[in-house]
Amino acid sequence: MKLLLSFCICLLAYSASYAQGNKEDNLKPYYMVLLKKGPNRSQDSVTAARIQKEHLENINRMAESGKLNIAGPFLDEGELRGVFVFDSNSEEEVRRMVEADPAVRSGRLTYEIHPWMTQKGTCFR
Repeated sequence: MKLLLSFCICLLAYSASYAQGNKEDNLKPYYMVLLKKGPNRSQDSVTAARIQKEHLENINRMAESGKLNIAGPFLDEGELRGVFVFDSNSEEEVRRMVEADPAVRSGRLTYEIHPWMTQKGTCFR
């Protein structure tokens, strides 16, 4: 939740700085991952709880590695379930990290990767 709030604040800060006329050469690329409901969500409650626990542990590991800057769930219970924002030099590295996530491996979640940019120093280190 704290990471999602940080993400929203960053977007607002970026919008304000962009409106002030900052140049595009001050942008840095990131990878935004949209997590979506997967095809296999029929696990019993004990299994689903275990997968969720492992998913959260994996998020913490990716954040500690310095590669995952933002992670958080969407709160509307829709098709989109959450978001990750990675600081990585390659989409393939991001794909490997996301595919190693227990919720993705189990089929509870699927994902889309989108290259994304924001102002250097606005949100992320």
